[in-house]
Amino acid sequence: MTEEQLKKEIFARYGAITRARGCFLYTKKGVRLTDMYQAGGRAILGWGGGDAFTRLKNVLNRGLTGSFISEFTFQIDKAVSELLESKRKVYFTSEKPVSGVLWEPWKENSANLSSEKVICVKPPLPWTDSIYMICVSEDAADFCPEKTISLPSPVIAGITRSVYDLIGAMKEREEKDWFLYDQVLCSYFERKGPYLEPKVAEEKYDDFVLFCLELGIIINPEYSGHSIVPFGADKGVFSKLKKDERGNSYAAG
Repeated sequence: MTEEQLKKEIFARYGAITRARGCFLYTKKGVRLTDMYQAGGRAILGWGGGDAFTRLKNVLNRGLTGSFISEFTFQIDKAVSELLESKRKVYFTSEKPVSGVLWEPWKENSANLSSEKVICVKPPLPWTDSIYMICVSEDAADFCPEKTISLPSPVIAGITRSVYDLIGAMKEREEKDWFLYDQVLCSYFERKGPYLEPKVAEEKYDDFVLFCLELGIIINPEYSGHSIVPFGADKGVFSKLKKDERGNSYAAG
């Protein structure tokens, strides 16, 4: 199932999304959905955007709506260099790169990558669909990715603030925040930190996506991707999944 198909399935069942906060989406029909897809990780800090959207709005109010060079153009380099613990030059692209290491927070293989010359990072900010940050080390200063794009200053400022917010979250969120739901979720997923890889058979996965959606839970529509533990949600959001006997047909083992 594709992301676009998932969006249509959500609309068909619950109507338009009217509000979003944290890991929850609120719908026209008055149903609160628990989002475990989180825009493929771009909303891992929550849909509200926090200080990042405040920063975006403040820069927007200055009238800096063009993609010309501003002070914010260089601040993103500083933020990402701190995030990756190595000096980096950041380029933006609208296509997922075929080379370079894909970095995601809290992943085991995302540690100690300072020696990697090219690292790809998804901005941890909703509203950045299909935007990737290509982070190039000093050792590869001559490297410039193909098809780079220029972003308006308010968007760069918002992304920069979101990177700093992520740095703070990585110091606060840990295993104790993710294993809370293992009793239910580990019947269907293998959890690695906050990330959930499906145990459900691939041929059943599309049906499982729709089954979860029926219960008010949104998971990654693509079998090859991962879902994300909903930080801040109470255990009760999975009560239907635990009680519904139909889930037994999808559970591993």
